[in-house]
Amino acid sequence: MDGTVDIKLLITLGGVFASIIGTAAVAKSQIQRLTDQIKQIENMMRQMDSRTDKLENDLSTQINRLDVIAHMMSPLEREKYHRESATILARLEVLERTQTKIEGRVGLNGPEK
Repeated sequence: MDGTVDIKLLITLGGVFASIIGTAAVAKSQIQRLTDQIKQIENMMRQMDSRTDKLENDLSTQINRLDVIAHMMSPLEREKYHRESATILARLEVLERTQTKIEGRVGLNGPEK
């Protein structure tokens, strides 16, 4: 070889260069497509995270409400409520009898017997 460039070599180099450019274009397209898919998946995951957070908050609220109701309806609380109610009713009965006696003495119950 005397330093001249052979046509076959130029064609081969041109083919290799074209192949590299084509491969780069395909790779760029694939990378863009994968990037778009990753963005879509990330958006879907964010939506699922938001839904999960909302469901966890709703569940926590429902558990707290159920705990309050369970405490209110516990046998000890119901017994305490019934004792208080019985005490109130007994006091009311005493007050009604006292009122009737006072009204009888004052003459508000009609003629005394």
